[in-house]
Amino acid sequence: MYEWIFDKQEALIKKHGTRDPFELASALGIIVLFEELKNIYGFYNTVCQIKFIHINASMEYEEQRFTCSHELGHAVLHPNLNTPFLNAHTLFSESKIEAQANFFATHLHIPKEQIDGVNTKKKLLAYYGVPAQMERFI
Repeated sequence: MYEWIFDKQEALIKKHGTRDPFELASALGIIVLFEELKNIYGFYNTVCQIKFIHINASMEYEEQRFTCSHELGHAVLHPNLNTPFLNAHTLFSESKIEAQANFFATHLHIPKEQIDGVNTKKKLLAYYGVPAQMERFI
């Protein structure tokens, strides 16, 4: 179902030699900003063709790292989408976009070969610092 995401992701990892979302964002010319965002984990946007990932500075590092991975997913998979516009003016599902970004983030953290043969998804998620809610993407 999401094989095309694996393909994009693997090409990105191979090209830049890392799975680290902060390093990948830097390599792609995406500016990562840490800000006080109250109850928002983060978001992705572009201004004058400059890409930004905004991350809540109040979160723990693991949460920031996963948030960066999720927003990087948007930058790679949906670079020109404006979700508030989509919600107001189209029938395109924002939840589909969010699921794709969550899938991207989960698999950026967990190498595909680690998933095969795993006996418990929860332990795998915990080991790689991925939120338990992402279990459905394994």
